[in-house]
Amino acid sequence: MVPTPAYTGAFVNRNALFTLGGTSFANQVWKVRIVPDTPNQQQRTLVPDGTISDVDSATYTMELQGLQDYETGGLAAYLLTNAGTQVAFVFAPVNTVGKKKFSGTVVAIAPPVGGDQGEFAQFEIEMPIIGQPTTGTV
Repeated sequence: MVPTPAYTGAFVNRNALFTLGGTSFANQVWKVRIVPDTPNQQQRTLVPDGTISDVDSATYTMELQGLQDYETGGLAAYLLTNAGTQVAFVFAPVNTVGKKKFSGTVVAIAPPVGGDQGEFAQFEIEMPIIGQPTTGTV
């Protein structure tokens, strides 16, 4: 039996590229996820092994977790200022030439303000992506 070689396509989110509206915010977030939601349904019929299936078009959201920085250059300030507007994004989990990047348009959502005493003020939001993200390379 020939051994299977080790898989080499896995990646670690490190040195990522993340921009909104052309401004880099990678140093203010620790989670960026592009999440598809693909509705599907399946109905069993009255005959053995009978099923009817349907898969709808996917919609996408962007999940962000980051710091609440409402000062000049802060991501939270940017999101608050642009809440409700469409903003271009680029995300590359590995910011190295030739690696995949994802781009598109999100609707900016204002993050919360405040948090627990003695801890960094953080936020966690989901923003709708307009259409389907496109892929390219860094």
